[in-house]
Amino acid sequence: MSRGTRRPVKGRLAAGAALVSFSLPVAFGLAPPPSPTPAELLEAYLYANAQSLTVTGALASDVDREEFSATVSSENLAGSTNYDWARLVMAIGGWPASESNVTVFTRWMRQENGPDNWWNRNNPLNNGWGSGGGGGLGSYDNLLIAAQNCVAALKGNPGYKDIIAGFASSAPTSEIEHAIWASPWATSHYANGAHWSSTPVPEIVPADGAW
Repeated sequence: MSRGTRRPVKGRLAAGAALVSFSLPVAFGLAPPPSPTPAELLEAYLYANAQSLTVTGALASDVDREEFSATVSSENLAGSTNYDWARLVMAIGGWPASESNVTVFTRWMRQENGPDNWWNRNNPLNNGWGSGGGGGLGSYDNLLIAAQNCVAALKGNPGYKDIIAGFASSAPTSEIEHAIWASPWATSHYANGAHWSSTPVPEIVPADGAW
């Protein structure tokens, strides 16, 4: 009986050995994992080599790269006309150099000094602000300083707020002109428009040295 019981055991061992020998090739025959794609390699490289930059609060600022500025000097304005001076005043004041604004401003300059001598005393609007002369009869060293003082005068007197509002919104010429007539700029108030011309203003270059 003992011999009979041993035979099945040998058979089971042999079958187990065969199963193991069959499993090993299967295990070693599994396909290796796929290689990483170029995108995955790049991502891994960036992660491993990540860099950071710390900026102190004193240096941090918002930067608007859509805006540009330039330094205006008397030298690069030489030869500029009465229309250029009107545009310069608009730029310094932060107002649009629109057709209505420039049209009104050159008409205003003509009422003060005449078109052929608009740069008289380097004071195109006969502005008394900072010119050293009463009643707007003073002068400035150059037309650039005159433009700066013209803006300072308009912004420094609440009586000119309607003029500023008109320039800021590029209002129709008649609206801005009525604001000028009603303001204290001229004691005559340009006879409420009766002493005001709406004909085209010629473009004229000033005498040498005005800028």
